[in-house]
Amino acid sequence: MSRRRIGFWYRFSAVLVKPPLVVLIKRDWRGMENIPADGGFITVVNHNSHADPFAYGHFQYNTGRVPRFLAKSGLFKSGFVGAAMRGTGQIPVYRESSDALSAYRAAIDAVERGECVAFYPEATLTRDPGLWPMTGKTGAARVALQTRCPVIPVAQWGANHLLAPYAKKPDFFPRKTHHVLAGPPVDLSRFYDKEMTPGLLKEATEVIMAAITAQLELIRGEKAPATRYDPRQVRIEQRRRTREQDEQEAHDEHGRLDEQERTARETAVRDTTEAEHEKGHGK
Repeated sequence: MSRRRIGFWYRFSAVLVKPPLVVLIKRDWRGMENIPADGGFITVVNHNSHADPFAYGHFQYNTGRVPRFLAKSGLFKSGFVGAAMRGTGQIPVYRESSDALSAYRAAIDAVERGECVAFYPEATLTRDPGLWPMTGKTGAARVALQTRCPVIPVAQWGANHLLAPYAKKPDFFPRKTHHVLAGPPVDLSRFYDKEMTPGLLKEATEVIMAAITAQLELIRGEKAPATRYDPRQVRIEQRRRTREQDEQEAHDEHGRLDEQERTARETAVRDTTEAEHEKGHGK
């Protein structure tokens, strides 16, 4: 997809967004040679800041292959933002509705038209304590196996220093550096011509997440944890601990009631004995 096909809305959005990005963020961008010059493909990107879609979008725009992001459907509804989202060809994601699969179909259509579709496979900001990529959702793998398009793993780091995950205020000073490293295409050929079962999609997704993580290790100059952070397993463990705590508290409360009951019985017996003893002496 050449620059002359980027379109009015993308160019207009770039005019608005690029100048503040250039002022606020220094750039360390590598791996642009791995972005395909033509044909459809997908990029898979880690997500550690609400600011990184803009910073990464700047990188991708400068490659000449503008990305079509999958974004929450609410952003498309009204106002300037909605017009820009529609005009730049972003793909709405309708969660928990009859249109939930439309994003998947739209992504495949875009790739088959020769466009770039950008996936955040984690589907949300990472919750890993060290901001490493978490376990991923299977959407990117599904599109990749359906279309057999190139899958470019992209790691980014630095926008999280400008705006930390879930922070409300950015930290402008000192000026931050946005690091991007695009790696060579992920080899998913061993998954071709196989039934796309949940297990196969999960395995292919882990290969994708491992490729992103490897790029991020190069940027950060350190190794990621051996076990990938899994929000689902963390929630299960939290529920288990809460349940055990509730059961322990109920057990402790039951024990306290039993102790109170025993104490009351012992007191009643002692009072009765003393009363009988005093009565006997009275005679």
